[in-house]
Amino acid sequence: MRADRIDPRVTYGLLLAWTVHDIEELALGPRWLRENLPDLRRRFPGVPEPVWRAVEAVDEREFALAVGVMAGIVAAAAAAGARSGGRSGFYQGALDGFGLHGLVHLAQAAAVRDRTPGSVTSALVVIPFTLWARGRLRRAGVLRPARTRDAAAGLTLAAGATVAAHAAARRLARRFPG
Repeated sequence: MRADRIDPRVTYGLLLAWTVHDIEELALGPRWLRENLPDLRRRFPGVPEPVWRAVEAVDEREFALAVGVMAGIVAAAAAAGARSGGRSGFYQGALDGFGLHGLVHLAQAAAVRDRTPGSVTSALVVIPFTLWARGRLRRAGVLRPARTRDAAAGLTLAAGATVAAHAAARRLARRFPG
């Protein structure tokens, strides 16, 4: 496979896989958190109180707005990947962050010993897609070598984008009340 001929499923597939994953999170996330927050507080007493308050403050509307903001970020990463034949550092970082965040979902499910929002599609879509796309990029000769610092950067990108999406969603929700 030539580098300039990366199949669009490799790049735009990131947006499609993310959409499938976030449909699960939209459907289950806010309600699951409301129902499970008292038990989570008891089971994980070491989590700082400001974290619990921040989680409690996110309602369905803010969560949906944050997902919309994140959609723009993921779409931009996918487009950067398509334009660059998969070479874009932004795209590869987003792809790595997406896959690693799937592992975080599975760790969360293991920690609570139950299904959590995002854990099903992490196992069935997020991680398999990421491995497949990385394999295609590797065969095309455009995949950057996997290093610990790259994994950290991918997770940092995912976490930073999530924080930014929620901050933007909170501002949008205040500016345009329901």
